[in-house]
Order: sequence, then structure tokens, then C-alpha cells
Amino acid sequence: MLYHVRMDVHPPGDHHSVEFEQLKAEEKRVAQDLQRNGKWLHLWRIAGQYANFSIFDVEDHDELHQVLTSLPLFPFMSIAVTPLAQHPSSIR
Repeated sequence: MLYHVRMDVHPPGDHHSVEFEQLKAEEKRVAQDLQRNGKWLHLWRIAGQYANFSIFDVEDHDELHQVLTSLPLFPFMSIAVTPLAQHPSSIR
């Protein structure tokens, strides 16, 4: 199943701390692994915001929940999920 996901990151007040910098590095590693594994198909930064639009391809809602909650920055995110379906006019 395909999902359009918006993730907005709300860093803590001490977002320049060593711990938060480590979380960001781990987030990058996890995101790149998910991309290599074909789960995270697209990742776009939203200009001027600490946010992204992403497309995930996972088995179901439960797998998406597991993927999102496993992200190191998950505790600092607000997330909006939209399930996607094939459009009848699409040529793809």
C-alpha cells in the first residue's frame, strides 16, 4: 500500500545538544536504510520548514505505524498520513 506522509519535526529547546545531534544522525541512517529497502520511496524537504513530504510503500497500516514509530525523531514529530489509491485516469 502507498501512503503520503507529512512529518513536521518540533525539536526540543536544547536542539543543539549532542544527544539531539546523535538522534538526527541516526534518523538519517534509518531513513536511508528504509529507502534502500524500498519502503520509503520518496523523501522531499518542504522549503523553509523542518518538515518533509514522503511516500511509503508498505504492506498495511500496521507496518506503516511500525516504521514511523521506529524513527529516532518520532517523539519530536507531528505526522499526517494519507492512504493512496490508484487513480482511474492514471497511465501508470
